[in-house]
Amino acid sequence: MGRRATREFTAPPLTRADVEALSARYDEPDWLRQMRLDAWDVYESLPMPTTKDEPWRRTDYRHIDWASAGVLKPANGVSFENIPAANRQPLLGDEQGGLIAFVDDKRVQYDINPALAAQGVIFTDLRTAAAEYPDLVREHLMTQAITPQTGKFAALNAALWTHGIFLYVPRGATVILPAHSIFYTTQPGATLGHLLVVLEDGASIDYLHEALSPTLDADASYVGAVELIVKNGANLRFVNLQDWGHRMYEFSHQRARVGKDGQLDWITGQMGGKFTKAFMEIDLDGQGSWGRMSAMYFPDGDQFMDLDTQQNHNAPNTTSDLLFKGVLKDEARSVWQGMIKALPGAQKTDGFQANRTMLMGKGARSDSIPGLEIEADDVRCTHASATGQIEQEVLYYLMSRGLPRIEAEKLVVDGFFVPVLDRIPFENVRDRLMAYVERKLLGAE
Repeated sequence: MGRRATREFTAPPLTRADVEALSARYDEPDWLRQMRLDAWDVYESLPMPTTKDEPWRRTDYRHIDWASAGVLKPANGVSFENIPAANRQPLLGDEQGGLIAFVDDKRVQYDINPALAAQGVIFTDLRTAAAEYPDLVREHLMTQAITPQTGKFAALNAALWTHGIFLYVPRGATVILPAHSIFYTTQPGATLGHLLVVLEDGASIDYLHEALSPTLDADASYVGAVELIVKNGANLRFVNLQDWGHRMYEFSHQRARVGKDGQLDWITGQMGGKFTKAFMEIDLDGQGSWGRMSAMYFPDGDQFMDLDTQQNHNAPNTTSDLLFKGVLKDEARSVWQGMIKALPGAQKTDGFQANRTMLMGKGARSDSIPGLEIEADDVRCTHASATGQIEQEVLYYLMSRGLPRIEAEKLVVDGFFVPVLDRIPFENVRDRLMAYVERKLLGAE
């Protein structure tokens, strides 16, 4: 009896002609068109990642339907009102620095507070920025944080990003009002979003980005890139939330570079999607730089999330702190792979990482793989990992005080996530995340 053929890891049905057509449709400058084509050459030269590759060993995406999820579909009849009302609200009372929203690949909202422009802040969509601020964009777009050579999906994003955000804060500007952007997807197919954030020396700002969709009737994909460039003495607080519908596959590369005495507080919330493979990396490049990565994630049903983190200490006297907390329900599965690296000469490195996971289903599974790669001899680098079922004793205690089981579970889960939630600077965003948690517990997704 012959062996059954194994399904192959296949690529989406995209071509060089798609790159040329996309660039022509928006009449992009020659340098950007050439950058896309060069990235496409890199993309074609790289194999699709498979479970034989160490970063993907536990991550099998062969069940994706690329015939649906790998096709570029332009927006059709969409508007700002497609986005749920709660996500469209200002972040601080009635004010915010600006809101840019895309539905599919169409910009549907562009609202910038004049106070930002008065400080020299540039907050616009990436395509407009490439046309109006070409020198700034060319200097930073996929040159310092992520490059096409980073990986197959990074190269695909570089070649075919369909929409993006450019946030630039000039030297010494302290921006009080936060920036806010939204990517919303309404149809199956492929969208490729890109965030480029640049803070010059001594600048500071808070920035919230959200990516979400309803549950679609066929497979969709999001191939994303996030580049955070925090220069000397700058301070960025970045909140990145995703609540994709259950037919979305996300492949993303996210990386930050932090200069001398710079600070980055990076908080991520992962709630939705059928499949998520996200690489998240901080490079502490200058002496005295500081970076904190925090995450809460709550897959249910048969959702799969693979969060791959790296804390790179490239200079002496740098500090990194990572806390990832997850709750898994039903048959959900998560993978967290974390690495702290201290390069030769990165003395006085202080690096910490912790992953805590709570299981709420007999079929739920969590793999937690911390790691250290230390090449300096005067460091303090530690990691911690713990996975376990929700504490039944605590539930019974709460229920004995008259709480229904679902309310008892909600209290336990809320308390579990509080250390991450407390790091989010926007009250209404914290409230929305807790509403997500309640929906998950009630099975209302």
